Amino acid sequence: MIQRTPARIEAHLSDHEHRSWQQLLSDSVTSPEELLRRLELPEEPWLSAARQGHGLFSVRVPEPFLARMEKGNPADPLLRQVLPLAEETGYAPGFVSDPLEESGAIATTGLIRKYRSRALLMVTGQCAINCRYCFRRHFPYDEQRLNPDDRKQVIDTLAASPEINEVIFSGGDPLAVNDRLLAQWATAISGIPHIRRLRLHTRLPVVIPQRVCDELLKWLSTTPLQIVIVLHVNHPAEIDTATRRALSYLRAAGVTLLNQSVILRGVNDQASVLEELSETLFEAGVLPYYLHAFDPVAGAHHYDVPDEEARHLVRELLSRLPGFLVPKLVREEPGKESKTPINLFP
Repeated sequence: MIQRTPARIEAHLSDHEHRSWQQLLSDSVTSPEELLRRLELPEEPWLSAARQGHGLFSVRVPEPFLARMEKGNPADPLLRQVLPLAEETGYAPGFVSDPLEESGAIATTGLIRKYRSRALLMVTGQCAINCRYCFRRHFPYDEQRLNPDDRKQVIDTLAASPEINEVIFSGGDPLAVNDRLLAQWATAISGIPHIRRLRLHTRLPVVIPQRVCDELLKWLSTTPLQIVIVLHVNHPAEIDTATRRALSYLRAAGVTLLNQSVILRGVNDQASVLEELSETLFEAGVLPYYLHAFDPVAGAHHYDVPDEEARHLVRELLSRLPGFLVPKLVREEPGKESKTPINLFP
C-alpha cells in the first residue's frame, strides 16, 4: 500500500466566483463569435475563417484558461492554440485524419494496445478544451464509448494480459469524467495483481484548476496504485497562481507530475519560450518529460515545425538548462513499440 498524505484544499480554489469545475466546464466558450468578443478582436479578418474551422472541429475554451489570454492580441500563444484559422480548411499532403493509425490498435472497445507493457483506456471523448492541433480531432469517440458490459470486457482483457503493468487513462480528457466513475475504474484496475501504475494524461488541472477538488484527491491518495499525471502545457503563460496551487495539492496527494508539450509554430517555437516553460514547470513541481514533434493531423498543418528546426531549439536548450529540465525530443510513429527519440546530432 502506497502511503500518501491527504491533501487539504480550499473549496474550488476560490477563483472565478467560487464556481465548481463542473460549472466552469459547462460555461466554456463554445462559439467563435463569443471567443472573439471576449478577446476584444474584430470580426474581420477572423470570424469567417473561425466559423469554417469551427464547423470542422468545434471551439471549446474554459473561462480560467481564457482569462490568461491577452486581449486584443490575435497572436497570443494561448489563443493561437484554440482559435480556428483559415488554414484548417486547406489540404496539405501527408496530413491525415488518423496520423498514429490508432484505429488498428484497438484491443476491445475503449482499450488501445500500442505498447507491450502499457494499455491506453479511452475513458471519455470529452475534453475541457479543444486544442486545434489535437491529433485525435477526427477520432471516432462515439464508436469507442464504454457501457457497463464494455467495462467488464476491459478489465477481463487487462487481467488476461500479464505483460501489462501500467494503465493510461486518456480520451478526450479523463478528468472530464466524474470522480465516482474514475474511482470505480481505479478500484477495479488495482485488483489486477500485475498492474502497478495508473497514469492520467490531462489538461484539466491547467485549463480549469478547480478540477483538483476533494473528491479527486481522495481517490488519488487512497488507491494502492502508483499515480502519475502527465500534463499538457505548451507555453509558460498557461501556468498561473491557481494552477500552481492545484498542482501543489496533487503533489501532496503523492502524485508524480510530468509534462509533455507539442512543438507548435507560433506558440513555443523559440528557445527562450521553451526555456521559460521548463523553468516555470519545475518551479510548479512538474518535471519536463517530452517535447513532441508535430503529429501530421489533417487540419493542423500550419502548426508544423520541421525536425531540423526542432533539433536546433533543443540543442539550444541544452546550452541554457540543466539536463533534467530539457525534455526529450520525440516522435510517435505508427506501429512502433515506444516513442522514437529524434537524434539531436544527425
